[in-house]
Amino acid sequence: MEICTIGGFEEVGKNMTAVKVGEEVYIFDIGFYLPGVIELQEDPDEKYNIRSLRRVGGIPDDRVLDNLGWRKKVKAIFISHAHLDHVGGVQFLAHRYPGVPIYGTPFTIEVLRSLISDSGMSVSNPIKKVDTGVKYSVKNSSQNIKFEFVHTTHSTIDSAFVVLHTPEGAFFYALDLKFDNHPTMGLPPDYKRFGEIGKRGVKALMVDALYSYTEKKPGGEKVAQHLLEDAFSKVRSKKGALFITTFSSHIERLNNIVKIASGTRREIVLIGRSLARYVECSKKIGKCPFRNNVKILKYRRQVNSFLRKVENNREKYLVICTGHQGEKNSILDRISKGSTPFNFRPGDNLIFSSSVIPTEVNIIAREKLDKKLRGMGVKIQTDVHVHGHGSREDMRELIEMLKPEHIIPAHGDHKQEEPLIGLAKEYNYSLDKNSHLVSNGDLLKL
Repeated sequence: MEICTIGGFEEVGKNMTAVKVGEEVYIFDIGFYLPGVIELQEDPDEKYNIRSLRRVGGIPDDRVLDNLGWRKKVKAIFISHAHLDHVGGVQFLAHRYPGVPIYGTPFTIEVLRSLISDSGMSVSNPIKKVDTGVKYSVKNSSQNIKFEFVHTTHSTIDSAFVVLHTPEGAFFYALDLKFDNHPTMGLPPDYKRFGEIGKRGVKALMVDALYSYTEKKPGGEKVAQHLLEDAFSKVRSKKGALFITTFSSHIERLNNIVKIASGTRREIVLIGRSLARYVECSKKIGKCPFRNNVKILKYRRQVNSFLRKVENNREKYLVICTGHQGEKNSILDRISKGSTPFNFRPGDNLIFSSSVIPTEVNIIAREKLDKKLRGMGVKIQTDVHVHGHGSREDMRELIEMLKPEHIIPAHGDHKQEEPLIGLAKEYNYSLDKNSHLVSNGDLLKL
């Protein structure tokens, strides 16, 4: 087994890994590096294509596969879940793997199709939905290789760990990792299946190490639900505007927001293109419990017309909107710049049911946004949130269930990944022998 760590091993995002067994190659995730994408978006004259995205580091540099002679040996592409740092780059790189099928769970595939449609690009690869808990055979595999998506919990629905079953043992791709035993939507992680796979033999575990430095568990979605209830109870003025922002892909969180917000007797309206995308995708697969309780607006003319109503009837609406990272052209960014018919004023409320993604561009953007909004007199509540990445305890549980021969940290820079190497020492793994701190573009031979 050989593993090429293409992207996501020196930064948060840009996730892409290739695994070669015999003469067959399998790709796991093709994600965006969001700071690079944001840099590109800020230049109105820059074209949005593979060349410009590579220039800013917005997509993984998969040309390493050409150098290795692997590109034409790719048999399948697996997408673990619907976050952009895992699925966002597919439409820009899929053409380099003609005819290679792309697999994902139903929600992930709907999001991928939406991204392809919005980009105006053509993807001719077969796109296939798979169910969790089912083992599939790889067509045209000379080695009887199989794969499966194993259900797990994360901050978007239909998340899964992808497992490649090979004659060398299993390659277990655990991005992203967070165990929530009491989710408010869906089922807990499939611990039984994890244990079964561990007993059969795991050659390598590639695992999300973003929060490997902390013992503190982030808490499950029920904790976030209580935080939201508390935040809503602190909204004193019934006459002021009430806005809330969260991750657009977090359908479970949106469902809890809508449930709690129904007690305000305000009309609940979602505004913003990314919110509309993810909610529409969840509707298509029948996993949008709040579909009949909200109105969704995504086009600028619709949004501005609605915000004019909010300006004049502040107590009537609860607005769920985009902009929790201070993203350019998001709803909150446009309001803060005075480019909409609505303006915040003293007595208005804004809840951030999110955390700031720990990259410099996001931290700076949020600081600027918060400063502008506070200057308008709006009451802000921040970090009404539990994040979607597990602590060291989650990593211990996974290692104990799988007992992998090799451990490979991913999903961060080396400073964020190194603590997992330390954790692995608790289980007698040794650096460079059976635990591996790798960089983008490295080739690991097991």
